Amino acid sequence: MQWPHKDLLDISQLSPEEIRHVFEVAARFDEVNTRSVKKVPVLKGKSVVLFFAEPSTRTKMSFDVAGKRLSADTFSLAKSGSSLQKGESLKDTALTLQAMHPDCIVIRHTSSGAARFLAERLSCSVINAGDGWHAHPTQALLDGFSLHRKWPAGFTGKTVLILGDVAHSRVARSDILMLTMLGARVRLCGPRTLLPAGVGTWPVEVFSDVKKACRDVDAVICLRLQLERQEAGLLPDLREYAMTYGLNETHLDQASPDVLIMHPGPMNRGVEIASGLADAGNSLVLDQVSSGVAVRMALLYLHAGRSRELTLQE
Repeated sequence: MQWPHKDLLDISQLSPEEIRHVFEVAARFDEVNTRSVKKVPVLKGKSVVLFFAEPSTRTKMSFDVAGKRLSADTFSLAKSGSSLQKGESLKDTALTLQAMHPDCIVIRHTSSGAARFLAERLSCSVINAGDGWHAHPTQALLDGFSLHRKWPAGFTGKTVLILGDVAHSRVARSDILMLTMLGARVRLCGPRTLLPAGVGTWPVEVFSDVKKACRDVDAVICLRLQLERQEAGLLPDLREYAMTYGLNETHLDQASPDVLIMHPGPMNRGVEIASGLADAGNSLVLDQVSSGVAVRMALLYLHAGRSRELTLQE
């Protein structure tokens, strides 16, 4: 497939065929990650700027690892080390970066729409690594790739539950788009205060009881609960939340026998998910981490190396 996109801003810009193409390319890079020498010259001479104006561990590190394994030069910029902290506008920071002629900028920002703002002003590729509560397309694609490896026949007929703080989750929004495009049924469950306004119009089933929500599901994606939600008055008590909405073994009694457990991380063990489930044989938590490197290698290749043929010699 000739990749048609300059940027990756949201899952909604992709077709199901393009999502599956990302999975195909990621599968080829996943093989590279198992070699003794985990490096290929696919993006040799290309430069990737990691512009993270919001804290990140998994996403930033996996993009850095992905770029280096493709032989690209990666450069990190955080808000604390940039002129944004001195009052410089996002536009001027973007134009400064553009003047250095990078091939791709990966951005995470607290403001929804920040990635699109950059993409409309820059000639290089822009990949959204999370913007506000809006979108996190690379997380959705790595979640999808993790499931794709377990469900090679496809997502049609599968049911996925997304559990927790949906209202403030860019991961949930992107996962819902991707899963429904690929043919899965999606359920949401969480406290009423942590479900988004207008959720009744979304293409999902909404539950308030975790046990009922888990009935016959094929996968559960637990969302990270940001502890400041309690300070904002959206939760009465963390212990009560853990007892009512934290995923545990009894909730899965009536789930599919092969139910898969996922979490985008970082996990609050004993709050969103029981520690035993996070470490269980059907947990994909660490698979998601390795899938993240392969998927982000695929995305950097597709956006920064669009004119290059994919050859994976060591």
